Parts: sequence; C-alpha cells; structure tokens
Amino acid sequence: MRVIKKRFIYLISPNKIDKKFYKDLKVVLSSNLVSFFQLRLKKYSLKDKKKIGIKIKKICKKYKVRLVINDDPNLAKEISADGCHLGQDDMNIQRARKILRKKIIGITCHNSKKLIRQAVKDGANYIAIGAFFKSKTKKVNYIAKPSLISWAKRYTKLPIVIIGGITKKNFKNLMLHKPNFLAISGGIWDKKPSKTIKEFL
Repeated sequence: MRVIKKRFIYLISPNKIDKKFYKDLKVVLSSNLVSFFQLRLKKYSLKDKKKIGIKIKKICKKYKVRLVINDDPNLAKEISADGCHLGQDDMNIQRARKILRKKIIGITCHNSKKLIRQAVKDGANYIAIGAFFKSKTKKVNYIAKPSLISWAKRYTKLPIVIIGGITKKNFKNLMLHKPNFLAISGGIWDKKPSKTIKEFL
C-alpha cells in the first residue's frame, strides 16, 4: 500500500537531451505520478537550455506538472518556469527570491540538520535531502539515513524531497518514512522510460 499521495515523483531530467526525449517525457508525465520536473543540464549552453526549457514547459503545462530550473533563477524567470532549485554552491536564496518573487525555490540540504534549519529560516518552499544511495547521475558526496526524513518531517511542514540513486528496487522502504516526493532521474531515464515509470505504480 502506498503511504504518500499519488503524484509523488519529482522527476529530474537526464544529463543529455536527444530527439527521443520529448516523446518519452510525454509518456512519463501522462502516468500522473509526476508533480515536479527539474531541468538539470550542466553541460549545455544557456541558449540551448533556454530552447529546451521552453519546449519542456509546454509539455509540463499540458500534464499539469510544475517546471523547476536547476541552479539558474534568471533562466527560470526568463522562460516563466514555476521555480528554481538551488544547491549549496549556487546563488543564495535571498538574491534568488528577489528575482523569482513568489515562485518556488527549493534548497539542497544534503544530510545536514543545520542546512535544513537554515533553508527553513531562509524561506525555502521545499527542502531536498540525500543522497540515500549511490547514483550514476552525479557524484555522491553525502549519504543520508532514512531517520533524517522522519526528523525533517517533525521539524518543518515544508515538503521534503528525497534524492540520490532512487530506483524501483529501493523506493518502497524510503516511502515508509513518508517523504513528500522522491526525486528520480536515472531510475527512470536509464532504461526504457515508458516501462520504468510503470514500475513505480
């Protein structure tokens, strides 16, 4: 039995966007399991990210999924995305808030109670904690324990997004700790997305 709401996936883009991606994205979002889509492209030019972001925004709007841009509040504003996600080495939230006003700003808090407290104090709209497992998508420097989810749920009413190597094989145990969203990338994109999304039903 699922212990959190139906649209529990916070979907992160693959590192590479090809022509086939947009078709796959439509199929994945049509599953009605995805609440957020984060565009995270580290090796693309700003021009290309903007072009890709505009195309993705149209798809997200059709399926009522909120579009969040990784790292770049200015790009989020430029394409009228729903918000931005900031890592600890990105622009600080106070400056980002001046750009995005009332739009969504999420903060990476790794495995740190101190960072969670700071994000709450700074007015984040959600907090992301992890990694909970090793990931092929990005290098993992911090490993979080599931008990941190329970602590964060007691500490704040902000939505909790958990991240890091989450797949069909390990997500059910994490759900027992009642996070609001599971951030997934490789667990869906690494194989056939139209098949892998169904494994989270």
